Amino acid sequence: MFITFEGADGSGKSTQMNLLKNYFDKHNVNYIFTRDPGGTELGALLRNILLNYEGNIFPTCELFLYLADRAQHVDEKIIPALKEGKIVLCDRYIDSTAAYQGYARGLDINQIKLLNDIATHFLCPDVTFLFDIDTDVAMKRLGGNRDRLESETKEFHQKVRQGYLEIAANN
Repeated sequence: MFITFEGADGSGKSTQMNLLKNYFDKHNVNYIFTRDPGGTELGALLRNILLNYEGNIFPTCELFLYLADRAQHVDEKIIPALKEGKIVLCDRYIDSTAAYQGYARGLDINQIKLLNDIATHFLCPDVTFLFDIDTDVAMKRLGGNRDRLESETKEFHQKVRQGYLEIAANN
């Protein structure tokens, strides 16, 4: 089973994932935990660029960095774990790209879907948990030490939230 956790920064994804991981550990469930971006060695390098690069990253370049990470992640880690019969818990996946790069950055959602399908070999989660939160509350939870995406404007984060809600409504 492939389970993804989606939602805006500050929505409580990490807290809920940790609760599920603790439950799985207590009950000897065969699983792996991973994150997107950053679930592989190459992905960790790309994650560092995506979250900490101080220069300008144009939206299309940002999209392709996420897709490069995802392609590596799916082939190197997610598919092999699923073939071994493990449950895969993943912090973010394709919905994040649609919400952040599509709805918030304004890139074409249909193109993003096509590119995600190519990068993932059409691998979709069995279950996705979406954590929704008011943008003002989420921003307060983030505090002052924010990465490149967390530092975006309130309007950007409102678009991300609306994107997630539209994705959920359509799926």
